[in-house]
Amino acid sequence: HIGPARGDIQHWRFDSLDLAAYLKAGPNVIAAQVWNFGTEGPVAQETDQTAFILQGNSTAESVVNTDRSWRVFTNPAYTPITGFGGTLQTYIVVGPGDDVDASKYPWGWADLTFNDQDWSYATTLRNGAPRGISTDGKWLLVPRQIPLMEESPVRLRNVRQTEGIDATDAFLTGSAPLTIPAHSAATLLLDQGEITTAFPELLTTGGRGSHVTLTYAEALYDGPLASDKTKSHRDIVDGKFIRGFKDTFRPDGGHGRRFRPLRWRTWRYLQLQIKTADEALTLDDLRGEFSAYPFVEHARFNTSDPTLSAIWDIAWRTLRTGSHEIFTDSPFYEQLSYVGDTRIEALVSLYVSGDDRLMRKSIEAFGERRNSNGLTTSRWPDSRHQIIPPYSLVWISMVHDYWQLRDDPNFVEQRLPAVREVLRYFAEHSDPTTGSFTGREWWNFVDWIEAWGKDPVTGLGGVPPRDATGTSAILDLQHVYTLQHAAALFAAFGWDHDARMARERAAKIRAQVVSSCWDDSRQLLADTPDKLTFSQHANTFFILTAGEEKSHLTALARRVRDEPDLTPATFYFAFYTHQALVDAGLGDDYPNWLNPWRGVLAEGLTTVPEKPTADTRSDCHAWGSHPVLGMLTTVCGITPLEPGFKSVRIAPHLGPLKFARGSIPHPLGEIAVDLTRSGSTGITGTITLPPGLTGQFEWKEQILSLGSGGTPVKF
Repeated sequence: HIGPARGDIQHWRFDSLDLAAYLKAGPNVIAAQVWNFGTEGPVAQETDQTAFILQGNSTAESVVNTDRSWRVFTNPAYTPITGFGGTLQTYIVVGPGDDVDASKYPWGWADLTFNDQDWSYATTLRNGAPRGISTDGKWLLVPRQIPLMEESPVRLRNVRQTEGIDATDAFLTGSAPLTIPAHSAATLLLDQGEITTAFPELLTTGGRGSHVTLTYAEALYDGPLASDKTKSHRDIVDGKFIRGFKDTFRPDGGHGRRFRPLRWRTWRYLQLQIKTADEALTLDDLRGEFSAYPFVEHARFNTSDPTLSAIWDIAWRTLRTGSHEIFTDSPFYEQLSYVGDTRIEALVSLYVSGDDRLMRKSIEAFGERRNSNGLTTSRWPDSRHQIIPPYSLVWISMVHDYWQLRDDPNFVEQRLPAVREVLRYFAEHSDPTTGSFTGREWWNFVDWIEAWGKDPVTGLGGVPPRDATGTSAILDLQHVYTLQHAAALFAAFGWDHDARMARERAAKIRAQVVSSCWDDSRQLLADTPDKLTFSQHANTFFILTAGEEKSHLTALARRVRDEPDLTPATFYFAFYTHQALVDAGLGDDYPNWLNPWRGVLAEGLTTVPEKPTADTRSDCHAWGSHPVLGMLTTVCGITPLEPGFKSVRIAPHLGPLKFARGSIPHPLGEIAVDLTRSGSTGITGTITLPPGLTGQFEWKEQILSLGSGGTPVKF
């Protein structure tokens, strides 16, 4: 068992496990490896203290309770490997690597026959620390909300390069051990074939005094220097260089020694560098154990364009490798759950798997981690307490998403006081006359746009332009977008005053933005009142906040789609731009908007990167997984017709596609769509709804009522 799930000091998770299946007649050993990374810990680790509690559920089971009868041992075999930020010259905050000296390791420590008489007795802690030692506060325990992580075997696929030894792919099957002679060195570059998140397990025999360094990388670099950031086709290894996260294992000469790091690693390429001393070292096996949230791919999608299926595969793999005890942005560099990323990941995971538990945990966690000013943290858990005000707005949209997709009114209503508090911050930091957002003290990130440069106040990138008065159409309209979501939530639960205030504030701010930023000559909304720059971002939010006018904005949407000098949305913000274009009537173009993802396929990537550039930092960034969602909600057209997904709307956009078949899991069963184009404007097929679910099918302003079971469609 690996746990507990990530939490913060005020919400430290505990697990409830049934040990009965593991117990045998006679003596048994219950053992635990307890660790943290101390001051070298990842940003997602909120404490550098260590404790362990085990407690039976009954008097009879109390025999296992942790107390002073337990034996403990501080393992001296581990030394942290740090400095990866400098090696990679980028922001990497996942904690240290493990340097394990097998000669100091207490092999067999969890076995029944192990002699622990020299070990110390456990020390009882009070309020998170031994008596007399200061502490950062109490750890408050709460139950685990999510299932245990998936644990399944995974093996590397190919030996791509060797130096100092001959090796074939047979080594990677576990059936052909490799022996490195004494006083020699060898290097093996191994290819997983795709990015994965797993615990590597290296088994060795002999090799006293040798050391093995494992280097993990998402991709190889074109140049040898840390400043060389370019990564060309990901399948090519000749002339490339590896830089990445590292572990080191130092065998002691024993038989069947196993190295497994304390935490899972991320890689496509894994390099072994071996140096032996006076004794030959045999690598018995190298295998892995895949680790991620146990999402199951219940949704299906198939169409006449095979590239869409390929995009589905890489996007879903990006979501899977980015989903653990929390949704993460990048499994290699940060392993942090940012609200902006998490909203997209939550929607994709819910549509494909039907599992809403990690989405609920995320919504709850961000709502509970609010500052005194009302804002949520931008990411969770977060030992540095970073704040991105626009991400607090995204959190409100997450609550709105959940309200639309799940019939769970109690959970949603419990979030409304926090929704109100987030909006309070924006009200208090907006111009009282215009309503324009004036807050500058935090990182007002919207998208990774190089042309925006660095924010003059915070020195950080990704912040949209403002004029001399501080006005930003992008930030203001994102505020409006969120106010509209909040107004719908407030109204649904009878918070009439808050609903009215949100609607009035949204209307006022939007009118002011249109008045000051609309450019008649270009028929576009500018980023600021001085009208120096124009972006897809500002016009995206202009469309999304247009209410009933959206269907009349088709001409504007075409300009947003086509005009080359608009600042384009990247993989992340394209989630919003695609929705705006669909709302404005361009949904049939959706397959063409996925060309950047086709570019990902052409470069040999197996997941969606952070940015569509050759020097992108992260090759796996889950905010780019949203085409999976678009294929189901836009191409197949499956969306809620009313909150709680109590009925369904099917409004497909096949565009150039000859056919589209898809399905999603719904709390009542499967919703399935099987549609074929008929001529230039017609469509035929079948819509199948589960028992108890009804809805409507929409095709070019025609509506067909849908009942449970299969309904034939012909227009």
